[in-house]
Amino acid sequence: MRFRSIRATVAALVAASCGGVVWGQDSPLALTPPAAETQQSVAVACVQPPPMVRWEDYHGPLQKVVGAFGRRLERKSAHAPHFKPGAALCVLSLHDKFLLSVRETFDPVTVLGIAYDAGISQAENDDPSYGQGAAGYGRRFGSGLAGEASSQFFKDVLYPTIFSQDPRYYRLAHGSARKRFLHALEHSVVAYREDGTQMFNFTEWLGTTSAVVLSNTYHPNNKRGVGPTATRVAYNVGGDIGFNVLREFWPEIARKFRLPFRGQNEPGSPRTDFEKH
Repeated sequence: MRFRSIRATVAALVAASCGGVVWGQDSPLALTPPAAETQQSVAVACVQPPPMVRWEDYHGPLQKVVGAFGRRLERKSAHAPHFKPGAALCVLSLHDKFLLSVRETFDPVTVLGIAYDAGISQAENDDPSYGQGAAGYGRRFGSGLAGEASSQFFKDVLYPTIFSQDPRYYRLAHGSARKRFLHALEHSVVAYREDGTQMFNFTEWLGTTSAVVLSNTYHPNNKRGVGPTATRVAYNVGGDIGFNVLREFWPEIARKFRLPFRGQNEPGSPRTDFEKH
């Protein structure tokens, strides 16, 4: 199976202006305090993330495209409460993780990207066993959707629950551009437990590997073996790293182009060197 995440994202952004309103009013996830905090009444209250941006927050060209893409980035972004020492972000319950997985899978940008990939795959006759015509396209689209659903389930629900890990990307949001860029790269190997401490990012690597191995069952033309599997895992992890870099600098990008984003005026959040230029 070939991966076209960059091309698919660009095509999805163009097509998203025609649909996706059903997700425009996502209700915020009902986050719960960390377990340790509920046991100690003297602990600092957990910090709720800012509310998700809305379609109505942006009034400019390609409004729905910008809104869809912004929500896609922000849904799995979180600000570590560096402005409130001793506080931790409120954790995601199992219900929250499942809801996050569903929203990520059926996000308009995701679905339109899968549709684009299926069209390119059909034109190039990838996986010839799928055939051509409407039936062949349907099989390719279905396999793409199944791959996305399994990937999100493994990385948002299963492994985060097993390892008590927060599946979100913790935006650094302060410091030099270089420091923040390295922080985004680091997230591929370092993640946060639900109590706010750091841990190895089992979710990224085990979740991606599980999704790639499972995809062999409905992609009969995939090359088997350790080498091809490792290549596909590395490609997918690289795509996740790219999105994390974009998540890290989304506030600056949003300010530059006057786009909506979460956490615009967090108390005590210093301006970065990136913002000043």
